[in-house]
Amino acid sequence: MEQEGRPSGDGSTTAGGDYAKRLQRLELSWWKRLLDVQRPYRWNLRRLELGRVLDVGCGIGRNLVNLEGNGVGVDHNAEAIAVARRRGLTAYTTEEFGGSPDATPAGYDAMILAHVMEHVDPDIAEGIVTEYLPYLRPGGRVVFITPQEVGYRSDTTHVRFVDLAVLRRHADSLGLTVDRAYSFPFPRLAGRVFRHNEFVLVARHS
Repeated sequence: MEQEGRPSGDGSTTAGGDYAKRLQRLELSWWKRLLDVQRPYRWNLRRLELGRVLDVGCGIGRNLVNLEGNGVGVDHNAEAIAVARRRGLTAYTTEEFGGSPDATPAGYDAMILAHVMEHVDPDIAEGIVTEYLPYLRPGGRVVFITPQEVGYRSDTTHVRFVDLAVLRRHADSLGLTVDRAYSFPFPRLAGRVFRHNEFVLVARHS
């Protein structure tokens, strides 16, 4: 699934202030807070029992909020990180993280890349994962989350459609062992009509 006028696959389209403002507009609208639309996604993360989590590409901190203090975020978008910090979350820019007290080798039980892989070309995606794998303990888990069809088409900064087959190939290339892969919160067919249906793949770091 390719987009017309494909944007750059180097991740630059998600680095600016406009993108951070878009994340705020989408996530922090009053009706989403009123209806608690994050409840099923919060439940999904918690049932995985991930322990201490490094959230790579954390944006303004949606998953960090859902992790209830058990996560540290990193993102290349400085304005998004500023928003996450104002929310009381522990988050760093990519430049800051390496020199922070939270950059502990093998210091995390799990790593999340939620809505990251579809924003960059395959080699850059694997480079991001490889960069942060040293912070994951042996046997720790990597959780990939990507949008299905309607969600993919909803964001012009998406550069490639990353389904479970593509995620499995990435896991294999990165030396990760796949534990489970599934569609959430609804079965796979819902992704063609429901914007927030996601692919979830959980892999283990050797």
